This record gives sequence, C-alpha cells and structure tokens, in this order.
Amino acid sequence: MSVLAGTAFAETPWQKNHPRREEVNQRLANQNRRIHNEVKEGEMSHAQAAQLHRDDRNIRREERDMAAQNGGHITKQEQRALNQQENAVSSKIGQ
Repeated sequence: MSVLAGTAFAETPWQKNHPRREEVNQRLANQNRRIHNEVKEGEMSHAQAAQLHRDDRNIRREERDMAAQNGGHITKQEQRALNQQENAVSSKIGQ
C-alpha cells in the first residue's frame, strides 16, 4: 500500500499543482467567475467580456509555456510577471 502512495505523490513532468502555478491558475479562475458575473448582471457587454477572456487565455498560455520550460514549475519572477498581467486584467473588471 505504501508503494502506491509513494507513486501517487511522485513528481511528474507536468506539475499542474505546483504552488506558484496553482496560485496563478486560481486567480485566472476567479477572474473568469467575476467576468461571467459582470455579464450576468448587465454591468459588462459580451464584447468586453470576450476581450478579457482572450487576455486571460493569453496569460494561461504563457503560464503553461513557462512551466513547460521549467519541468512543470514556474519561477518566482515568472509568477510576479504573470500576477502583474492578471492585475491589469482584474482592474478592467468591475469598472
């Protein structure tokens, strides 16, 4: 049984749940919910939402590319860069 548990927690080449990656992706998911709520409440047009979703997809793609170059991880510097991009998108939600 302990052998199975050991392999379940072994590092994989694509560590989607690395803490820095998880934080970036959690923020993207939260922004996605906020955008949907803004549209639902009539506070944002579908065109504005589409643009923000495109921006978020580009950030997610960049995060995946960074992780692919680093064995499934992103560095603190990469995380900061992604967070700055997310902050720019976030500031456009709820205006």
